[in-house]
Amino acid sequence: MDIKMTDFLWTRPDSAPVATLLLAHVAGAAMDSPFMEKIAAFAAAEGIAVVRFEFPYMAERRRTGKKRPPPRADKLIDVYLTVISEISGEAQGPLLIGGKSVGERVAAMITADPALDAHVAGVVCLGYPFHAPGKTDALRLEPLQALPLPCLIAQGERDAFGNREEVLGYGLPEAIEVLFLEDGSHDLAPRGSSPATWDGNLKLAAKAIRKLADGLHA
Repeated sequence: MDIKMTDFLWTRPDSAPVATLLLAHVAGAAMDSPFMEKIAAFAAAEGIAVVRFEFPYMAERRRTGKKRPPPRADKLIDVYLTVISEISGEAQGPLLIGGKSVGERVAAMITADPALDAHVAGVVCLGYPFHAPGKTDALRLEPLQALPLPCLIAQGERDAFGNREEVLGYGLPEAIEVLFLEDGSHDLAPRGSSPATWDGNLKLAAKAIRKLADGLHA
């Protein structure tokens, strides 16, 4: 898999970062989607350097303008491992891996891989796809149950891929902290009638990422 450093999008804090967060995108949106732009900016404001990348199918879509379905999550594992190898030398502080939806699912999958870079210290999930919408009998818990690293899941309270009531019943491992964001959708965004705001929810997620990073220094 040929991935060049120029394919990465960095968002850096004003001072030396306390950690570096590698983020992969959701299945149907690129690394510079509004969600990814916002969370990268808010995380950088918390002292986290954020680096984003695109899986090959999304990079091809950017080049050609032609959409095609993404491959299965397990088919993206080697790409993610390659990306970690590419950026690990430039990462400062503990290296966190994660993403949005399918991106974080792949990140969780690779934590048990013997080829995982030793610099990886934690996982950040921004709207985990616990199940496909309406398919609560087909859960995607296995990668989380086997996680050997600390993990933060920032989940919208009404996420169609796993809402608050559902997630609380899953019995996730103690190493996983779940932050429920008020009235949040899969993008962590509340409805217009909610007292919460999208930026407010994303700022809370960014503060939780910083808390995870600080815990790795303790």
